[in-house]
Amino acid sequence: MCFSHIDADGNAVMVDVTEKAATHRRAVAAGSIRMNEEAFAAVRDKTARKGDVLGVAQVAGIMATKETSRLIPLCHGLGLTASGLQFFLHPESSEIEAVCTIQCDGKTGVEMEALTGVTVALLTI
Repeated sequence: MCFSHIDADGNAVMVDVTEKAATHRRAVAAGSIRMNEEAFAAVRDKTARKGDVLGVAQVAGIMATKETSRLIPLCHGLGLTASGLQFFLHPESSEIEAVCTIQCDGKTGVEMEALTGVTVALLTI
């Protein structure tokens, strides 16, 4: 089996994308967090003692997308052209769903950035 981030000697390497053409890249990642009804209401109603939980989580997630290459080994640094994070509240299950959408014009995908953004947003909640 051949792995793209390991050379013939077993050393870790960053994939060489030098010869690849830049194309438009887009990725969407989603996740959710479930909490008790009291915590959900505090987040929804913006009455949590720590303030606007979703506002802070949105900024944290977007910031994380821009720092993905510093967090994930061998991940290329990308010039993102769009990074967005939306939340959807599901009161029937006391869940908050986060959806992160990333775009760029580049030589490699933006899946890791979308996954990182949604993960950090949910961790921040």
